[in-house]
Amino acid sequence: MSAPIKPLTQNFAVAPQLGPDDMADVAAAGYKSVIINRPDFEGGPDQPTAADVSRAALAAGLQIEYQPVVGSAMTAADVARFAELLRTLPGPVLAYCRTGTRCTNLFAAAQQLG
Repeated sequence: MSAPIKPLTQNFAVAPQLGPDDMADVAAAGYKSVIINRPDFEGGPDQPTAADVSRAALAAGLQIEYQPVVGSAMTAADVARFAELLRTLPGPVLAYCRTGTRCTNLFAAAQQLG
């Protein structure tokens, strides 16, 4: 896998941009679910789309959720949805965005909700 995974807890980790080719490795690493927090084309036309990553994730046996969040404009609704995904998706869960920071911030804010 090209991108490093950074575990934040036993059941949650973050990563920078992942692509379809990474999904088999994510599953092999023991993750059960992936949350995509990077909006499509945020990095331009060469960025893998959520649809392409989702197809590869499903083929690898992963659950996948596309929750695009603009890093500089995170809302309370974004945090609430992320918290809901963490409660309902099978773990361990891996979330990714451009660098992993947006997912880390969503996770920290979701923990404040309880």
